[in-house]
Amino acid sequence: MIIEMQTYTLKTRSVGAAIKMFEDALPARTALSPLAAFWRSEIGVLNQAILIWPYASAEERDKMRASEAKIGGWPPQLRDHVLDESTRIWTPAPFSPALTPRKLGNVYEVRIYDYEPGTVPWVIDTWNEILPERLKYSPLVGAWYIDQGPAHHWIHIWAYENAGERERIRAETSKAGIWPMSVVDQRLKRATKHLPFRMQNMLVVPTPFSPLC
Repeated sequence: MIIEMQTYTLKTRSVGAAIKMFEDALPARTALSPLAAFWRSEIGVLNQAILIWPYASAEERDKMRASEAKIGGWPPQLRDHVLDESTRIWTPAPFSPALTPRKLGNVYEVRIYDYEPGTVPWVIDTWNEILPERLKYSPLVGAWYIDQGPAHHWIHIWAYENAGERERIRAETSKAGIWPMSVVDQRLKRATKHLPFRMQNMLVVPTPFSPLC
């Protein structure tokens, strides 16, 4: 399984028009393979549209991309609305949930950590220790990684009813000594073996047509 994350940074006041163009064009594209989520940024880098596509393999993604080139109107003609776009291919961690259509929350927190190469197996092992306790508080949407290139990346996405619930849960898990990992290390009186050298965070909200909502 791989996860393709397409991110479009849109011009100011173009978000509504661009999302409507995607909504109109998506039925033809999702006839080929399912869309997992369509989010727009709320806090962090603003005016972003984020599409999440799951594939069984890189070969399946290549096949779908070849097929989508034959679809009229896909991708939407966004040149008047887009500042830039990027695509990242992620591998799910062994404990990452399946990306099935469901309602998990009204706000999704997306956190991306950059690590030195070779540290992803340690991150996965460390998360395995504490994740069952953390999941009692709010659902994990996904935990994925990129372990190629000069930096390796770890992304984890959590669902909340609203930003207030996020703040409450973070306070409760910190007090309980189970989240974030720095608090766990303090509780266990151990030094952190690897620290991310760059961290990003954003809150996104699902569009009305997002399968994950």
